[in-house]
Amino acid sequence: MWFVEIHGSKVGYITPNGVIIEYGLTPGSLPHGINLGPDGALWFAETNANKIGRITINGDLTEYQIPTPNSQPRTAVGGPDGLIWFTERAGKIGALTTRGVFTKEYKVSTYPDSELESIKAGPDGALWFAEEDGNRIGRITTNGVITEYPLPHPGSQPDVITRGPHNAMWFSENLGNRIGRIDMNGAIKEYSIPTQKSDPAGVTTGPDGAIWFTEFLGNKIGRLTPGGSFFEYPVPTPNSQPAHVFTGSDIAIWFTETQGNRIGRLVFTQGP
Repeated sequence: MWFVEIHGSKVGYITPNGVIIEYGLTPGSLPHGINLGPDGALWFAETNANKIGRITINGDLTEYQIPTPNSQPRTAVGGPDGLIWFTERAGKIGALTTRGVFTKEYKVSTYPDSELESIKAGPDGALWFAEEDGNRIGRITTNGVITEYPLPHPGSQPDVITRGPHNAMWFSENLGNRIGRIDMNGAIKEYSIPTQKSDPAGVTTGPDGAIWFTEFLGNKIGRLTPGGSFFEYPVPTPNSQPAHVFTGSDIAIWFTETQGNRIGRLVFTQGP
């Protein structure tokens, strides 16, 4: 599993046996949002360095300067068109080729209150993204057509979005303390997390078809079944502040611990 170290200015990976390898980036770059690209490399955003980074599984690192100054990129992800798409907290969505050529940049009309965060490809051939301060879920086609969907509750602060079951996109609501679901027609359904003020952060679809998420302040890993049932698993390290979560090639749930300075692994063996 690959990960970025926000304050360590590094990108690294951990093997299923717990061996960690790290690679240094531009000092103070604040890397975010790492994902596998269509070229088999890992792509990520460097918020303070204003770059998009690429690293191969052999550790060959390249950093590409974004043309727009101070764009504050947050997440980079492979798109359905073979490009690498990324969000900018400065209110734009951009794309570059796997060779590092920036080809597209689209401004979200609701800037400056949009605060773009996570972005992921959807089942409809478009890309879906979260607007943290804008309290919306957005959709952008590969031709740059943007549609935005306001969340039902003000101040929910949607953060991370992922493709999940029921042909829908699923997302976390930091302050809303909910996991949300939006279908391809823009219909939104929300599920309230049992632990109060848990501050859900990362979300991913697990090998069991459920939505797995981290509870940053609740210090738990959560599981939401497609039917709407919640299960929560406390992280052993107190106040570890789990943040991002992914499904590994070993069919386990892997997550980062911001204050624990650890990588966690959860093996799910049974349950509804």
